[in-house]
Amino acid sequence: MTRSDVEWWRGAVIYQIYPRSFADANGDGVGDLKGIIEKLDYVARLGVDAIWLSPFFTSPMKDFGYDVADYRDVDPLFGTLADFDALLARAHTLGLKVIIDQVWSHTSDRHPWFLESAGSPDNAKADWYVWADARADGSPPNNWLAVFGGPSWTWHPLRRQYYLHNFLVEQPDLNFWIPAVQDAILDVARFWLDRGVDGFRLDAVNFIFHDKELRDNPAASHRRSPPMPTSFQRHLHDRSRPQALAFLRRVRALTDSYERRFTVGEVVDVELQQGYTTPPDHLHTAYSFYLLGPQATPELFAQALNSWAGAPGWPSWSLGNHDVPRFPTRMAHSGGAAQVKVLLAVLLCLRGTIFLYQGDELGLPQAEVPFDRLRDPFAIAAYTGGAGRDGARTPMPWTADGVSAGFSDAAETWLPIDPAHRPLAVAEQEHDPGSMLAFTKWLVGLRRSLPALQRGAAGVVTAPPGVLAFQRQEAGERLLCVFELAGRATRFEGPADATVVASFGIDGEIVRGDTPLNPFGFVLFRLPG
Repeated sequence: MTRSDVEWWRGAVIYQIYPRSFADANGDGVGDLKGIIEKLDYVARLGVDAIWLSPFFTSPMKDFGYDVADYRDVDPLFGTLADFDALLARAHTLGLKVIIDQVWSHTSDRHPWFLESAGSPDNAKADWYVWADARADGSPPNNWLAVFGGPSWTWHPLRRQYYLHNFLVEQPDLNFWIPAVQDAILDVARFWLDRGVDGFRLDAVNFIFHDKELRDNPAASHRRSPPMPTSFQRHLHDRSRPQALAFLRRVRALTDSYERRFTVGEVVDVELQQGYTTPPDHLHTAYSFYLLGPQATPELFAQALNSWAGAPGWPSWSLGNHDVPRFPTRMAHSGGAAQVKVLLAVLLCLRGTIFLYQGDELGLPQAEVPFDRLRDPFAIAAYTGGAGRDGARTPMPWTADGVSAGFSDAAETWLPIDPAHRPLAVAEQEHDPGSMLAFTKWLVGLRRSLPALQRGAAGVVTAPPGVLAFQRQEAGERLLCVFELAGRATRFEGPADATVVASFGIDGEIVRGDTPLNPFGFVLFRLPG
């Protein structure tokens, strides 16, 4: 077995599928596993290496699957375990690895573990969740605030104690200080590994440990009011505790006992990401939030690359997911399709593992969802006039026509189809050589054909204002990637002895290294070895 085969994830492109919104096979208006199976050929044609499936487990769906009531079964909304096995087999036949979400920091309050734990303070699972007595005045044990708003503590009348929930009230936190909890979670992982999955995306993995003393979080310094109260605190005690590293070593030991398995943790902070991915016994990589903001400047991408320069671990990058507004709306503020294309080109030339979110390849903008059709509890709680996370979760448009754009036979889908998505549907783009879909396939193929883009070292190069330039180098292959990101025609003085591997939005001939870049143009040079 070659090293590249073992480390298939290094430089891979992984396509995230949000099952509720990808394809509906049974006509109930909600995506399902059989729908995914029907569309796997499309995913394989993109040229990606793997798919990441957001949760499909048994759940009351208070947070649309991120509140798990049974880690070992498929929610009937999505199908059955047999459907999952069929999906896995079909993906592997097509050469696609399958990564599944694992939500271990918390469960649903309908999970049998929590129901037992909440029953009394002296049952077998009494300490499997984080329970604490009220203060003398009856208030919660400390000042911790939940991500979705309000205190992180809720009173349970039967147990007569507060329980911790870093997210929704219906998502109580597991107590990872208890060895039996860690063992039970690793048994869950083993269940899916034995079934044949190729790895895990670990949701909110830095939340798995809390401060045993339950100390208050200190206040954060803000010049203006943050969007949610939780941002008023420095979260020193309710998350990102150092004890998580020992558990991650157990996770890595388990996955390494199987062949070619992969782990990626959802961690926001770069320094924490690097700590969680220190080789050889931590996670393989961490899902980065660095590029999930509103900026699309050369400085942003240069800082992202530099943030991992010299770090022992391996980075990963994406421009979007199910939790943030779609990148064409969030980042491409003025340049239209050309800007969307060049941003995707930057992403696919970066050093690291790349994640594409379903619809990125179509250039889908953030969908408009009326308030009365919002489903996401966070979008509703934090409503300021936009669709929030639901705007990135609307159904995938497969055709421009039809009542549900080819996503479903149902007249009404769980979230509405945005009319602006119909002209960008797969059927409208797949035979157009100038489409975003064709451009994405070309970029993914380019990345796969050049080892330096997949696994090579990266170094930022000085460039004119508004231009991003960096080198990639691997095994004697040296590439120079140049992108115009400011929307202004300019020139880049490249090496005179370089050759052009690929370009987009370039005017005229490239002579003696002098490259005229149109707004949002891109050129990839091969440098002498």
